[in-house]
Amino acid sequence: MSKKKELSTELKAECDAAKALFVSKRNALGLTQAKLAEEADISAAAVAMYLNGTNPLNPKFAAVLSRLLDVPVERFSKRLANEISGLTGTVEPTLDAGISAADMVRKMLEKQGKGLSDDSRRRLLAAVESDGSEGSIEIDYYRPGQVGDEVRIAHYDVRAAMGGGQIPHEYPEMLQDIRVSPKHLRDLGVTFKEHFHLKMITGWGQSMAPTIKDRDPLLVDITIREFTGDGIYLFSHDEMLYVKRLQKKGKDRFKMISDNKHHDPEDIRVDDTHILARVLYVWNGQPV
Repeated sequence: MSKKKELSTELKAECDAAKALFVSKRNALGLTQAKLAEEADISAAAVAMYLNGTNPLNPKFAAVLSRLLDVPVERFSKRLANEISGLTGTVEPTLDAGISAADMVRKMLEKQGKGLSDDSRRRLLAAVESDGSEGSIEIDYYRPGQVGDEVRIAHYDVRAAMGGGQIPHEYPEMLQDIRVSPKHLRDLGVTFKEHFHLKMITGWGQSMAPTIKDRDPLLVDITIREFTGDGIYLFSHDEMLYVKRLQKKGKDRFKMISDNKHHDPEDIRVDDTHILARVLYVWNGQPV
């Protein structure tokens, strides 16, 4: 995996300023990185990558941070304050200032999304459209509709490394959906509440062989966001994305285990580990 290019001095300074403001106000406001991730509709790993200066701040995240900290965007990024102003035609909008998240993303795509395919643009808009309100777009990518006994499950191009870890994408591309029978999945021993909780991702690497081989598709439950017992999880740690077995070791540590015996187990801190989903089934016939 190629090393991620470091940010420029200016972009890194924006991240540092944003982090300093967040750290100075989080206790008084009762904020956590998890809360910030929820409000921005991104992963906790993505928040950490913004605040630690791995990824540059963008207008959407800046607007959410501004609203939660009750500070103007220009306090940490004059560049983004000007950009947001240019996008919306107002002095300093936030998501509460008369512009919806969908409208903001739409304006951002008009200005900055020329390199995206029409399909990618459509999917990004679908993710922030309101559900069921007048004028909203009904798209079933994120809650697949049932067709007889078959349902569609979205297949994301998230390469969860079964080895050294991969840098997660904030907006993963989607591959071709698959069609499955929920009844057949349950007959195979896969346990889940609703079919629209399930997504497909791709494992990458050899450290989980023979259970999961390189590039095996994995069925995951994205509603499982905390440790529910020994098993294989999709999680971020130290700003990298993994698929590994996790076992609880005391109150504050996990044991991260590879099924490939050539890879030694590692102890990792619970506070530094963000569970994103639990792996339920490997699409080579392996329940887990």
